Amino acid sequence: MRTDVRRTHNAVTTTSSAAAAAVLAGITTVRNLGILAHVDAGKTTVTERILFLAGETHKRGEVHDGTTVTDCHPQERERGITIFAAAVSCLWDGHRINLIDTPGHVDFADEVERSLRVLDGAVAVFDAVAGVEPQSESVWRQADRHGVPRIAFVNKMDRAGADLDAAVASIRERLHPVPLAVQLPVGREGDFTGVVDLLTMRALTWDDGPGRDGLREGPVPEELRAEAEHRRRRLDEAVAGLHPAALEEYYEHTALSTATLAAALRDLTHSGEAVVVLCGSAYRNRGVEPLLAAVTAYLPSPLDVPAVRGSAMGAEGAEGVGGAEGVEGAEVERAADPAGPLTALVFKVNVTASGRLTYLRLYTGTLRKGDTVLDATTGRTERIARILRVQADSHTETDSAVAGDIVAVVGVKAARTGATLCAPGAPLVLEPPVTAEPVVTVAVEARRSVDTDRLAVALARLAEEDPSLVVRTDPETGQRVLSGLGELHLEVAVEKIRRDHNGLEVVVGRPQVAHRETVERGVTGHVHRHVKQDGGAGQFAQVVIDVAPLDGPVGAQEGGGFVFASTVTGGRVPKEYVQAVEAGCRDALAEGPLGGHPVTGLRVTLTDGATHSKDSSDLAFRTAGRTALRDAMRACRMVLLEPVVEVTVTVPQEAVGGVLGDLAARRGRVQGSDPHGATAVVTAVVPLAELFGYATALRSRTQGRGTFTTRPAGYAPAPVAAR
Repeated sequence: MRTDVRRTHNAVTTTSSAAAAAVLAGITTVRNLGILAHVDAGKTTVTERILFLAGETHKRGEVHDGTTVTDCHPQERERGITIFAAAVSCLWDGHRINLIDTPGHVDFADEVERSLRVLDGAVAVFDAVAGVEPQSESVWRQADRHGVPRIAFVNKMDRAGADLDAAVASIRERLHPVPLAVQLPVGREGDFTGVVDLLTMRALTWDDGPGRDGLREGPVPEELRAEAEHRRRRLDEAVAGLHPAALEEYYEHTALSTATLAAALRDLTHSGEAVVVLCGSAYRNRGVEPLLAAVTAYLPSPLDVPAVRGSAMGAEGAEGVGGAEGVEGAEVERAADPAGPLTALVFKVNVTASGRLTYLRLYTGTLRKGDTVLDATTGRTERIARILRVQADSHTETDSAVAGDIVAVVGVKAARTGATLCAPGAPLVLEPPVTAEPVVTVAVEARRSVDTDRLAVALARLAEEDPSLVVRTDPETGQRVLSGLGELHLEVAVEKIRRDHNGLEVVVGRPQVAHRETVERGVTGHVHRHVKQDGGAGQFAQVVIDVAPLDGPVGAQEGGGFVFASTVTGGRVPKEYVQAVEAGCRDALAEGPLGGHPVTGLRVTLTDGATHSKDSSDLAFRTAGRTALRDAMRACRMVLLEPVVEVTVTVPQEAVGGVLGDLAARRGRVQGSDPHGATAVVTAVVPLAELFGYATALRSRTQGRGTFTTRPAGYAPAPVAAR
């Protein structure tokens, strides 16, 4: 009898191990990637072609027709741009690809930030004519901060003026990785028909048919053979110079095998030392299959990326949790193991009239329908009612999700973006996505007083969905104020209120920018004595501080910049009280003397002080630090700062003069004007407050042919009239 039991136990163990191995093998075939690019580089078209070729859609969606899967919101289809990051999923060559199509406009950069926080890789799309554009550079830097491996796809190779080599050169000069082009175009501009794969030395060409079977593979055309062989040698040399194993083989054979080259390209992509560059025309359905092959070959699976890190929390009765995980506050690593404790990050919340969708990236563990999970950020437990595979605005229900999956769940009522959902017995807090600081503000009121409560609900829902939107009530005017990352950002938010809440009429005031204050000339030796006696223990603290501007140009610090130091000797102010003085100084930064704006760009040094044996305390020194800095700033020469942005304007050559004059009238500082064929690219630094309505003015001056993009460039002194 015991033998039978032992055999059964062994059989169960073997089956369990086999199942776990099968799950891990499945994770290696998962690719979580985002599509990143400048506005109008073709991100959404690339996504649509991927879904079409994978068989998820039966017709190619077009941005200009409003038939795309990912741009599913009415505002996206009307404006022809991506506004909200949309998650889709498809199968390709035995791999599950979870893909997020991200916005390209700077006003929606926070959507990109939240997406990059949960992605393992990305495809950066570049225009073959324009190369690296301002927002391409911005999203690339965002991906750098998150350590997300990338491959590059040079799109629109069929356009007049398309040049792969120029695009590769702009990647090298402006983004600074080593670009490794693995393809050679077949044909130029309108005659672009395909590519030569430099790894296999085979030509891939496409016809213009509407189906999925337009790809043809054959030998390299004779007229391109010499050029292809030359580029393959250059590719081998470049890879050998970066990869030790490839270098060893290159020294032996003066060339690299296809297998060695592919393995080296994968390693270099994962490390970020180089970026693989492919090309094509997504609109004409050319080059997308090799792009998908590169995604599966070079970008990492959830098992290839470093283990996620978080801060452990205490948990009574936690079973199977030892080591650092049992110590509250300790840093803990968890690898992508389906059998490990559940750890998932909320990166998006979508609140609709029919329910609340919470989007998760699972890092470890397995999530099943009906599970109870802990929101480690708030300590609240939630029950998972349903788990959904997401296809933009449509969903397919599933019973479970494992480490590496990106899914949406129903039933989570309170978790906000950035929250960590985990197993109740093994709580862990992951670092949330960084939320950008809003710079543009509008006053929002309901046209009818009876709709005031409805407006409050609508604004709260907006802020819940998009953390970069901040809703507050002005303490002086009593108005509700909505702040965001740009004029378009707020325009879209207000329009969403009108559409989602039928009959709710909203009145919007002129946008106001978020000013800052800074010190232009400081003071030294400012003394403040805090004494309070009201019965019982009193309060006593004396501090002497110096206030000075930080090094560098006034307003160079973007929304921050405060340094505190102490030169007190002899223990005249104990160390614990020095920390209280610093906390009080930080409290004083909330409101400056010029107009109650936050203060930035100053250095405070505690040089002396005095204590009382009984009446000194943390509270007394914090109060003294706060009051001392407030008084000192009134004695300083203060400067009001306004946010400025770098504007890149693309206009026809004949309109350059008018555009330069208009920028000068808006207090802009022109930094350059570069001709690009029949167009010119003008760059300038302009106060954000002067750009309201600029889109309409630019269209008027250029007969609708001018475009512009902006990105934050910090703060600069405001004119005297504004102070």
